[in-house]
Amino acid sequence: MAPSADTTNRPDEWKIEQGLSGAKLPILDQTGPDTVLIQPVVWGPLTKDEAAIKAVGDPKELFKRELEGWKGYVEWEKYPEKKAKAHKILTSQTFPPNPEFQMGPIPDTNPVLPGTHWKMWHHAVGGEMTDVPEDSWKYVLKEKHPDMLHLLQFPYNGEPPKRLVTSKAITPNPLHFVRNHGGIPLIEKDKWFMELDGLVANPKKFNLDDLMDESRFPRMDKLVTMQCSGTRRIEQITLYAGQGDEVPQAPWAEGAIGTARYVGISLKKVIKECGGLINGAKHLELYGAETYFKANEAMNYVVSVPWSKVKANEVILAWEMNGEPLPKIHGYPLRVIVLGYIGARSVKWLYRIRAIENPTLAPVQSKEYLYFNQQVGKHNQRPTDGIQIQEMPVSSAIMSPWNKQAVVHNGSIRCKGWAYSGGGRWPERVELSADGGFSWYAVPNENLSAKHKWTWRTWEYDLPCDVEGWVEIVCRCWDNSLNTQPLTVRAAWNWGLHVTSSAHRISVYSINKSRALTRSRLDKFEQLGQPLAPITCPEEFQTQSWGEYNKFWKEHDPRDVDD
Repeated sequence: MAPSADTTNRPDEWKIEQGLSGAKLPILDQTGPDTVLIQPVVWGPLTKDEAAIKAVGDPKELFKRELEGWKGYVEWEKYPEKKAKAHKILTSQTFPPNPEFQMGPIPDTNPVLPGTHWKMWHHAVGGEMTDVPEDSWKYVLKEKHPDMLHLLQFPYNGEPPKRLVTSKAITPNPLHFVRNHGGIPLIEKDKWFMELDGLVANPKKFNLDDLMDESRFPRMDKLVTMQCSGTRRIEQITLYAGQGDEVPQAPWAEGAIGTARYVGISLKKVIKECGGLINGAKHLELYGAETYFKANEAMNYVVSVPWSKVKANEVILAWEMNGEPLPKIHGYPLRVIVLGYIGARSVKWLYRIRAIENPTLAPVQSKEYLYFNQQVGKHNQRPTDGIQIQEMPVSSAIMSPWNKQAVVHNGSIRCKGWAYSGGGRWPERVELSADGGFSWYAVPNENLSAKHKWTWRTWEYDLPCDVEGWVEIVCRCWDNSLNTQPLTVRAAWNWGLHVTSSAHRISVYSINKSRALTRSRLDKFEQLGQPLAPITCPEEFQTQSWGEYNKFWKEHDPRDVDD
């Protein structure tokens, strides 16, 4: 019988019902006697109020270059009226919806996400913002390894492929991950300066030669691991969707971490040069020259760190990375390195430091990078419900093999990865399990890289695995304070999708060649030229002759019994 012509099913109905197109599912409102369907938003045509935008003024004048030799920089924080004009421009038009990558397919492209909104916002504001997206991408291609995985084209978010994440204990500059919040300001070294003001006895300006004067400021040379709070976010997204925004919630894998040697000076010494803090100052507000957009507002990138962190000489003003001047994409001419903290506090393209009484109210810190309780979400979240993320917790990850990979081995699976703990703690022991976390093997000390206070440890280990078929390999780390990782992603899930610190789990298909049957079968695949990969591809030859089949049942009990 032919199906009814008036069916209401869509071609993708099965995928929708099975949760494979979750963004298309209506919300069920069951607060009344009858269930009501709240349908997903349908985006209308884009609009633009040309008259209102024109009334704001000429962007070339409103947002013109602030300083000679500072291309792509606009000072927003000192000029509220300038912020208001940018806000008017942005709210006088509509922009396309965010790409859906949590409850729908992630594109098979590199860059994965283009950053359409952010490009359009920069172009809409115009003036000095006009060329920033294109200039920034040029420097990505110039300074980064050609095999980098570009999660977001603009603002640039990129990580190295797994095979290169831990290929060296110190990450080469072209392979170090990048998490930018805006475009790359192109600042000339001899035109750069930094202000230190606010609650200090003697506010001052410094150029790079001032800060590099060793008679005034002793050098610091530190090996430092930096980790984005979004590292391994894809594990949270895969199980449970969360706050959706292509920039704050880029779908990071395990490569948003890197280790480099930085040279600079302690921020504490610079504050001392300014006569010290006064009038109850307890926090240092750090300003980056890039432009950041949030809720139709334009701003500079601003966060803060506590004086206690600075006083401990754990905040560095750095101009050198792995023996070279900072790459432009990493904050040239000067950036902040906050030891053991979330990477978002290590401000790039630093141009101002302001001493203040309390943590900054800038949105990046007060309304983002927050760790919420699991029952907090879009329907009820308030920024004050979240913990501001500072020190990174203990974490680890398996770089090889990859999730869903089949491995042919002789009784042990060769694994490789990293382990890290923030706040000045360090990985003391790394453990692996081949049975989902029931039994654990410690990675021998000689298989771990050197121990340092502020860095990761890379590791390799041949993990015993006798069984065949799908196994779950799990990795966890114990730091020197005996902190370890929660065992499930659910235990770490939060609406902001930050800090995936749970034990890293991958599913691997084990093919144990030390077993005679497996060894002979693999030989047959090779002899017949039959494909072994992918493992789900059916074999096209008899795995047992009829003679062998019948012989088996003559020698063993029949399939059925009579009583």
